[in-house]
Amino acid sequence: MSEHDLVIERRMAVPRAAVWEAWTQHGPEWFCPPPWKAPEVEYDLRPGGRSHVRMVGPAGEDMVLTGVVLEVVEGERIVTTDAFGPGWVPQTPFMIAITEFADDGDGTLYRATARHWTAEAKAQHEAMGFHDGWGKVAEQLEAVAKQLHEGGGA
Repeated sequence: MSEHDLVIERRMAVPRAAVWEAWTQHGPEWFCPPPWKAPEVEYDLRPGGRSHVRMVGPAGEDMVLTGVVLEVVEGERIVTTDAFGPGWVPQTPFMIAITEFADDGDGTLYRATARHWTAEAKAQHEAMGFHDGWGKVAEQLEAVAKQLHEGGGA
């Protein structure tokens, strides 16, 4: 773990395949804590692939986050960054997102890490409500994964 990491870790009472499916295929359903919404959540899950998220706030805020996928280990790990846009175009970096999924008995250990370049960026992200926001997102992700699992999906 880096000194500039913020981490959310949850044990989810649903199999890892369902959490992976929820994360990779149902982003708009879990990506933002209310009252924000994410109508566009797209990941080209291969190294060098595009990541794109559009978030809409309750007062009409419209935020687009683009980046690049750095690493994918099917069912286990996804790493993205906003330091580059598609085509390796440099951008002002804020973080690297590392999302990990591991078997935990009949459930899943889910870990989401936001790795920042500087202590200032880490502090800014923490002040923005990282722990509450990413914690709520993890709850929403688990709920979507449970629906998928119970509905006969993953």
